[in-house]
Amino acid sequence: MKKTLALTTALVGFASAAMAEGEVNVVSWGGAYEMSQVEAYNKPFAEMTGTKVNMIAADNPATPLKAQVEAGNVTGDVFDIEVSDAIRLCDEGALMEIDPAVLPAAPDGTAAADDFIDGALLDCAVANIFWGTVIAFDNSKFEGDAPATAADFFDLEKFPGKRGLPKNPKRTLYLALIADGVAADDIYDKLGSDEGVEQAFAKLDTIKNDVVWWEAGAQPVQLLADGEVTMATGYNGRFFDAMVGEGKPFEIIWDGQYMDMDMFVIPKDAPNPEAAMEYLKFATDTQRLADQAKYIAYGPARKSSADLVGMYQDGETEMAPHMPTNPDHLTTAVMDDPEFWADHDAELTERFNSWLAGS
Repeated sequence: MKKTLALTTALVGFASAAMAEGEVNVVSWGGAYEMSQVEAYNKPFAEMTGTKVNMIAADNPATPLKAQVEAGNVTGDVFDIEVSDAIRLCDEGALMEIDPAVLPAAPDGTAAADDFIDGALLDCAVANIFWGTVIAFDNSKFEGDAPATAADFFDLEKFPGKRGLPKNPKRTLYLALIADGVAADDIYDKLGSDEGVEQAFAKLDTIKNDVVWWEAGAQPVQLLADGEVTMATGYNGRFFDAMVGEGKPFEIIWDGQYMDMDMFVIPKDAPNPEAAMEYLKFATDTQRLADQAKYIAYGPARKSSADLVGMYQDGETEMAPHMPTNPDHLTTAVMDDPEFWADHDAELTERFNSWLAGS
């Protein structure tokens, strides 16, 4: 990156925050995703500013954030959370508001507000990546035709073996409907009706006895690697890391992926608020978001980052075909709808838990 006056000014700002605060505590999701943030954000930020970055892993960073806020003892400065949690916590007054005008412009001068993909900027949150929940399978477990669709995930006769699914309604009910022939554009209309909910649970009934439920992002990869399941849904970046980084015999099915964003937020009572804001600005500039894609297959939240996405860190793998935002992967993709889940999460979770318990 060229050493322009703007960059020099930014560095002065970063350095001032570093001298004032000395450290910043970042709470993220662990695993390959956290590693990508350490390499793309934390190391260069620490080197540039002298600010120590403490990385803290959580199965879902929104959980400790909520607990810390409720206890009145906030120890994290920056949290990486999902959109629905960002909206809810902002509405509850737990988060700092973030003015898009303070975020770095694109290299060509385009303001951040115009450079981020639609929906990536909220009152209290800034997105860093788009990611997908996808189906993956162990290709060593199937002879002949390999599974290729969401419907194949539910076909235990043609593709035998256990299935791995997340223990929540958001990323299970929609998949059941996709597999049952519902168009991606109609998913939320269906899930908003009694008929659609019944249809989803009826489809899940067909594999219920063969499901291994997971609750943390590393689990579906491990379930596949250990042979406990032959197919599982999980985060596309985790599967990519296992396939390309570790050489596992996995393949991804993009049909019916569930797309979401991760967002950086800062609690109102963060112990190091100035350093937190400087870290957030640094980590969401054009180059840093593109740099993260060297390490994991998640799509940058800025438009200007797209052309800078190149090769995986191995120097051999083109990243574009592995991105959830690749046009070829969007045909049957379902984008998360925070407003829908704000209205229906409680009732669908209650119904889901009741179904799991067998009643």
